Amino acid sequence: MAKVWQHPYLNVFKHFKVEEWKRSTKEGDVTTFMDKTLKGTVYRIRGSIPASNYIQLPKTSTQSLGLTGHYLYLLFKPMPGKYFVVHLDVTTEDSQVVRISFSNLFKEFKSTATWLQFPFICGAAKGSVYECTARTSKQDLVGVAPANVRWTCLMLDLHYILSMYLNRRYSHLKSIKLCSNLLVKNVYTSDLLFEPGVTFSEARQAKLAFHGISPMPREMAFPVPKGENWHDRYDYIRFPSDGSKLPYDSIQKGCSSPAAGVQVLEDPIRHLPRPVTLTKAVRDRVSLIQQITSPKDMPRWSPLVTKSIPEVHLATSGPLEEVYSGDQEFSRAEGLQAAGDSTVPLHATTDGGIHVYAHRMGDVAIHAIGISSDETAYTKITGPEVLSSKKASPFRRLLPDPILKLRTIIGFGGYSTKWALWTKNSSAVVYPCHAIIITMQIETGEQRFFIGHTDKVSALAFNGNSTLLASAQMGHLSMVRLWDFQKGKCLSMFKTHVHSVSSLSLSYSGAVLCGIGKDGHGKTMVVVWNTAQVNQGGEVVVLAKAHTDVDIQTLKIAFFDDTSFVCSKSGHILEIDYKNFTIRNARRLLPSQIQHSHRREKQTFNSGPGIAINSISISSTFCATASEDGYVRLWPLDFSAVFLEAEHEGPVSSVSISPDNLKVLCTTSTGNLGYLDVQSRGYNTLMRSHTDSVLAFSVDGLRKQMATVSQDNTIRIWDLVSMQQLYDFTASDEIPCTVAFHPAQQIFACGFSSGVVRTFSLTASDLLMEHKQHRGAVTGLTFSPDGNLMFSSCSHGTLALYNCAAQKSHVLRVLGNVVSQDAEHSPNALALSGDGRLLAFVGPSKYTVTVMDAHSLDELLRIDVSILDLDSTSLDSALRICFAPMPVGHLLVSTSSNKVLVLDAKTGRLVREVSRVHKLSCSSLALSEDARYLLTAGDRVVKVWDYQMRFDINFQVYIGHSEPVRQVAFTPDQQHVISIGDAIFLWDFLAVSRVESPKADVHPYVESLMPPRAETSSEKLKDFTSSANEIPRQSAPLPSLASPPHLDISSIHQPGHDDIFSESDEGEEAGLKGSSRGAADGNKDHSALVMEEPVENEETHVVRPKVSQECSRSPSHSGNEPRKETKGPEPQYYIRPDSYRHFTPRFKASALPKFLFSLQSVLYPPAGNEGLKLKAVIGYNGNGRGNMVWNPDTGFFAYTCGCVIVVEDLHSGSQQHWLGHPEEISTLAVSHDAQVLASASGHGNGDSRCQIRIWNIQDGTCQKVIFHHETQVQAMAYSRDDRLLVTLGDYSDRTLALWNTHTYDLMSSTHILEPVHEVAFNPLSAGELACVGRGAVTFWLIKQQGADISLKVHRAAIPDMVGRVELTSLCYSTNYLLYSGTNTGQICVWDTQTNRCFMTWEADEGEIGVLLCCGNRLVSGSNTKRIRLWSVAAVQELRLKGSDARSSSVLLEHEMTLDGTIVGATFDDSLDMGIVGTTAGTLWYINWAESTSIRLISGHKNKVNEVTFSPGESHCATCGEDGSVRVWALASMELVVQFQVLNQSCQCLAWSPIPISHGGAEGQHVVAGYSDGTIRVFSISRTEMELKMHPHSVALTAIAYSADGEIILSGGKDGLMAVSSPRTGMTIRVLIDHKGSPITVIQCTRKQYHDFGVEGGELWLAASSDRRVSVWVSAWLKDKCELIDWLSFPAPASPEAPSSLPPSLAAFCPWDNGTLVYVGFGMQKEILFYSLRQKQVVEKIPLSHFATSLSLSPAAHFLAVGFNERVLRLIDCTTRTEQDFVGHDDSVHLCRFTPSGKRLFTASYNEILVWEITST
Repeated sequence: MAKVWQHPYLNVFKHFKVEEWKRSTKEGDVTTFMDKTLKGTVYRIRGSIPASNYIQLPKTSTQSLGLTGHYLYLLFKPMPGKYFVVHLDVTTEDSQVVRISFSNLFKEFKSTATWLQFPFICGAAKGSVYECTARTSKQDLVGVAPANVRWTCLMLDLHYILSMYLNRRYSHLKSIKLCSNLLVKNVYTSDLLFEPGVTFSEARQAKLAFHGISPMPREMAFPVPKGENWHDRYDYIRFPSDGSKLPYDSIQKGCSSPAAGVQVLEDPIRHLPRPVTLTKAVRDRVSLIQQITSPKDMPRWSPLVTKSIPEVHLATSGPLEEVYSGDQEFSRAEGLQAAGDSTVPLHATTDGGIHVYAHRMGDVAIHAIGISSDETAYTKITGPEVLSSKKASPFRRLLPDPILKLRTIIGFGGYSTKWALWTKNSSAVVYPCHAIIITMQIETGEQRFFIGHTDKVSALAFNGNSTLLASAQMGHLSMVRLWDFQKGKCLSMFKTHVHSVSSLSLSYSGAVLCGIGKDGHGKTMVVVWNTAQVNQGGEVVVLAKAHTDVDIQTLKIAFFDDTSFVCSKSGHILEIDYKNFTIRNARRLLPSQIQHSHRREKQTFNSGPGIAINSISISSTFCATASEDGYVRLWPLDFSAVFLEAEHEGPVSSVSISPDNLKVLCTTSTGNLGYLDVQSRGYNTLMRSHTDSVLAFSVDGLRKQMATVSQDNTIRIWDLVSMQQLYDFTASDEIPCTVAFHPAQQIFACGFSSGVVRTFSLTASDLLMEHKQHRGAVTGLTFSPDGNLMFSSCSHGTLALYNCAAQKSHVLRVLGNVVSQDAEHSPNALALSGDGRLLAFVGPSKYTVTVMDAHSLDELLRIDVSILDLDSTSLDSALRICFAPMPVGHLLVSTSSNKVLVLDAKTGRLVREVSRVHKLSCSSLALSEDARYLLTAGDRVVKVWDYQMRFDINFQVYIGHSEPVRQVAFTPDQQHVISIGDAIFLWDFLAVSRVESPKADVHPYVESLMPPRAETSSEKLKDFTSSANEIPRQSAPLPSLASPPHLDISSIHQPGHDDIFSESDEGEEAGLKGSSRGAADGNKDHSALVMEEPVENEETHVVRPKVSQECSRSPSHSGNEPRKETKGPEPQYYIRPDSYRHFTPRFKASALPKFLFSLQSVLYPPAGNEGLKLKAVIGYNGNGRGNMVWNPDTGFFAYTCGCVIVVEDLHSGSQQHWLGHPEEISTLAVSHDAQVLASASGHGNGDSRCQIRIWNIQDGTCQKVIFHHETQVQAMAYSRDDRLLVTLGDYSDRTLALWNTHTYDLMSSTHILEPVHEVAFNPLSAGELACVGRGAVTFWLIKQQGADISLKVHRAAIPDMVGRVELTSLCYSTNYLLYSGTNTGQICVWDTQTNRCFMTWEADEGEIGVLLCCGNRLVSGSNTKRIRLWSVAAVQELRLKGSDARSSSVLLEHEMTLDGTIVGATFDDSLDMGIVGTTAGTLWYINWAESTSIRLISGHKNKVNEVTFSPGESHCATCGEDGSVRVWALASMELVVQFQVLNQSCQCLAWSPIPISHGGAEGQHVVAGYSDGTIRVFSISRTEMELKMHPHSVALTAIAYSADGEIILSGGKDGLMAVSSPRTGMTIRVLIDHKGSPITVIQCTRKQYHDFGVEGGELWLAASSDRRVSVWVSAWLKDKCELIDWLSFPAPASPEAPSSLPPSLAAFCPWDNGTLVYVGFGMQKEILFYSLRQKQVVEKIPLSHFATSLSLSPAAHFLAVGFNERVLRLIDCTTRTEQDFVGHDDSVHLCRFTPSGKRLFTASYNEILVWEITST
């Protein structure tokens, strides 16, 4: 009976109510959407990692579905171009759980006792190439789904699968896990076999029930239009099925027949060849072939004979441009054809074009190459010998083809440096360079290449007469190629089934090949092949295989009458007689005898170290040996004496005597290749090379020289003509990262991994200058075109500018944290425009590109690339940049989504984009000087593009590199292209240079500029020059909590210049039509708004928004109702406007834990028993906008710090703290009666929308939480009667919402076409409000009749004389005036009765972001840090009387300059006094009458690094990244004194203990450690710096005073610890025990003199980030310092960078003087108590997360721990109770108890929270 409820079938999604997610779970990117094909809602599962994006039933793994159905039906569709995975856990009758998985990621079937993995082959639309080729073989179709994949009904016979593959009996289905990437409609189980596409009447007629087949139930069926066949639209797959298919045990589509289930193709190998006919559907899809004639059965290795040429009709007319055949090498869209693969390519249109290749083996391979996809369908059809065509499509492509020709490669080796061979005539040598085999003529240096290997060549061998060359490549299944050496053609290619063939040998005739490698178990394996038939097109056959335990290094096929010589690493040379299997002679090479002064020993044959011999070569007259000591020695055959020797720079790897016995070829392990001329005794170097990856290069166009830097620690200078090495510089302990030639002088600069930039003189071969401005590896280095300036950047984000007018360069300016800190931008992080005026780089984050003035490093433009991809769900980041030549004015940016963005370098506007540039990321960009050709490098290929993208295929691809290409560029003369990676490739650039234009002043690119052919372009070009015409975007891209936010574009341009968007009348007209249509159709929910510029102000448009019924009747749903208003056309991407008014939340690496607001894991303290109480908050968030309010009448004063609202009493200084926001608060608004406060923050706690909280000011409680805006809330305002609240979304949200303040129901929501910066209500009329935005003020009139609201909207444009500006601020006056500020510093005055602007004046030099008006006075605040008071009495008279007014001037009454951009201001009614907030994190009290400005609230602008306390606990000191040390009075938390060091970061801080000899405050000092390695000692009483020391060369990370205050202990980022005296400033000693890992903690405490058995009164510890803690005992006066304990804590291997791991922290336990407390990254999340006496861990306290901060109370047994999850935990170690506290909006990176233990200071980024300990 248990199964009855599951009959006849079970709808799994419906039964388990998947949409509620109570009995199922979803993870990652899982959404629902309406599918047009199925005409219903389906689930879409997306994401690059299947394990992180899935739907799972049931919710947890401990539960079971218990579904017993015999069959499982899955209705799904794989996503095109993606991989998917499905896991089914089934339970057998013996309760064994077996996982059945299928995926198109699996290449073959695999099985274990508990897991079956089936490859899934995606079907395609009927008539497509995939569907056509799938008829014969599926072997090469395993992979991502084709572009036209169809909805699939998959039936799995679970009984049969378990029985067939595991011999087990099926019981029930336990769980289902559907992983990305796929669409899924539903899952069903049943005991019936359903057949789709069959009606019930057809089933009865066919009597299918007798065969156990039932028609598909209506609920499971896919919709089929009338007159169409189900199987033409969908795929039905049964598995397992009858018959055999390739690949075996795969899930794939068969030939469906409605009456008989699924028919399966037999194995295609067993069939004779058949005629192949492509249907009309195929012909229409492919537009290439109408018919392929029947094949002729050919022997397997018969030569290609043309007997007849059948006609091939093509769908489009026009001649084929070129046909390649024979042995020509050619470059295609998907790769460079290997030499020897004889092919005839036929080109077709770009829409899924097909190349048909005629192979010598009698097969025709059809490659369907989707231009927009990197996937290739491949199958072999036995076909005709030759294909001909009479007609062809007019196929447009980049010419000439090929455009590059490989000229020279500088490099040798790669896998091994022991392979180099002579040709038979001794005129050339053959050697490998990574994946390419090179033949070099020794007289001319000319090179010839054998290209085809895909990995590094590991062995080479010639036959006796050098006609056949064998080569092997490394890898698990090593590949061997056989080449016709004279023709350079590959004759055969075969897998060896041996891991990494290390040696090859061909017999003299070439009929036998022998190879050595390792098998899968690591045993040496020898394989012998028959290669006799390879020249006649035959196959290579294995003759024999053998295993041996002997580690064979080299093997040679020899005749038995030969005598062989064998050498060894021990120096032995054995002469072996093969015929008799005897050793004739044994000799040993020994070094010269060493004579010692006191003894002389005789070395015997077997004693002492021999000289290791790496190679030996024998000729008929002499012998040559290559040895480890760097010598090549020539011997007579009896080895009696050396008659010639040559010394090399490194060990000699191999030696080979030429066939004419006149030369000896030598190779060294240092990458050198040369030969010794025996007659002249001269040595000739053929090739020098880097021994590791080449990182960067620079070319000196004047002297034809090239500089390269490599991971082998060398800098090498090469002659570009001869390609010979000229100079070699070696850096012993640091890697050169980037290099740049001076444009005029013989000087080059090099940046190193240590951060040092050095300039070298080539004329003097000497070091000129050394700059140490950087702390991280140098990622960018370039000179200006005139050579007067040099720029460098590093991986820590620092940018430096140097003056190089003289040879001795010097630093002009250094900026910190401006360049992206990702090392992947190296070596070309900096790009300079052709005129040297603009400097561009990726930064400050990887999502933005910044353009600066190159001469001053002033920022001109910041471009956010993360939001330019309108279809992507992930944030796009910038990788590489380059400027187009002048005067094109383009900036090219390659991104992580494999695109190249072409941007306008002046405005940041997106001109166009090129998609799918490479399979992986693009590693280098370069443009030719005439801007006609673009070079890109990615993966292991180089691509040449037509920059104007005029053709059907705009690029050519070139292979050859075996490692990723690091850099590619044109030479200055544009004749060559250089690419580097594994080696240095020099290519000839074959494009014809453009003839000089008669218009000398017009650039060639500008001359020939033409719109791209978007409809035929393979790169899907998008032209953004007129954004108003783009398709509306439905939603803005939202950054996830853990990802950096979108950064802005902030363009500094003059009024009158073109704005970021170009506007057109057509665009506005289209936009208005779309708006009207949207308003008419979208009457379901909140209001839609149509904004239109009135014609001569003659009428105003009225829109009546329809309010949803829920809003008017249900207050509980109104605030949280999702927004569904109809939107007018939106621009396709949102760029931050040129206004600082918009709030951008600070990037946070931390995120709130998912459990934080559930009751499971957070240890909230019980009410009334909290161990901590928030006492004070230090700091004001200068990143907010309008986030401070003050009511002069009631004295209510509130501001925000992070996610906390601080309500402060201005008289007493006491604070209240309102908590609840999950993220940083953006803005505040207070009602006019000061009874209600509204606050807004970003979304969190799983909410999809921003949170607005409504607070009761009287009792500080939150009355309501409302949700509506999607990104950020920009501004809020209450109407004059406090009945309405308006909230405004930011530039991405663009929504204006009106709320009823009685119930806080949403009354109206309007989407606005352009960003709005500020909103304000008219104080004279509660129903009027105004908004300011781009070039206009929008006036709104709200009329309400019952529940119906109408909005009258009027858009008043700014006068033309003002120019193209943003109106950024506004305020109403009480006399029908409206003032608005602009981003260019003007103030415009509007008459609110006529809605016209009648006056403007220049009020500031920068953007005016704050305006306040009362009566005849006006206050303005701007980003020039100035706040100004204006007398505007004349304005009212000017409004009334016009030109008859007595005065038309305003008067500047007062002005003050503050410490940052003005972001908020509130004044009293007379504007005499007020409070102003700045971006520096300061709130100022301003009094105009007294001309005073007083700091009310002050905090750190950047991250707080340390808090320390005076011994008497009267004061505390903080230090931060901004370089300041601030001293605060603990009682009032007021700032007492501040010490500021410019351009440095203060990293650590300590307060001196008061010595006995110095009483009171006189002896109080603070010591601070800085990022430049200096230590400064400040006197608190004298408020001055007393001492500066420089004991470290790197940044300090920890500092402490000794217990008596007489010693300063400091630790640096390099792990060195310095012991210094604050009296003398001398460094007494340096401790190197922790070298290599940054010091995280240094702590000192007193101890009994003889405690721990060591003399000394001081015990101290040091912890480093490698999880090591050292404990020391010191007696400094006796100069004693002894290590008593060394602790190392284990941790799992982590893929993360060490800097992202939790810190290692340690402290002495105050209540147990022999115990040490440690937290850090480890095997478990826990706190460890380690006993110094017992030498073991005595106690452990488990944690929910890894700790980021730690502090122990000196008073009670309390321990405070901070987490990256923004939670603070207080642990009572006595009772083991734990309490969690929230309040921080970022990682709690600092915890410090005060010396008395009464207070606890915690910090996250720049906010400091002070807690009072309430527990005793």
